[in-house]
Amino acid sequence: MKDFDKALETGYPTIVILETRLSQIKSLVSYTKKSNKNILIHFDLIQGLKSDDYGMEYVLREIKPDGILSTRANVIRMAKKHGLLAIQRMFLLDSLALEQNLKLIENAQPDCIEVLPGLMPTMIQHINEQTNLPVIAGGLIKTIDQVREALEAGAVAISTSNTDLW
Repeated sequence: MKDFDKALETGYPTIVILETRLSQIKSLVSYTKKSNKNILIHFDLIQGLKSDDYGMEYVLREIKPDGILSTRANVIRMAKKHGLLAIQRMFLLDSLALEQNLKLIENAQPDCIEVLPGLMPTMIQHINEQTNLPVIAGGLIKTIDQVREALEAGAVAISTSNTDLW
């Protein structure tokens, strides 16, 4: 949260809020929209919000983000059902995790995939080829060279909390 104002001042059109409390999220979305930026929220990391139909209903009616991120297929399906941009986060721990995540993606049909960690250009390319969906590289990206490698591998965007790379 200490970098929220700095994020609003960047030239980037979209902000992602990863972790917050239910009591804060509505005002964060409001301030972001007043700054003419899109805001995506990580549904799973909103403390005090349950990942069910009622939680999604609350987010849609009260919070009104432009999209959500989630590791959960049910949340992705709910978001898509209600017209929100839905980004499936996938953690690549090993081959089994990759296989399971690809099945989740096929089932949930997200609009985009965020691959974590984003330091594996060959996996970014592989996931893009397997799913034909845009891929965002996120997690552990610390240098401009890593940003370039991810983009050259086919990532459409980079998500990072490293303000030096903004």
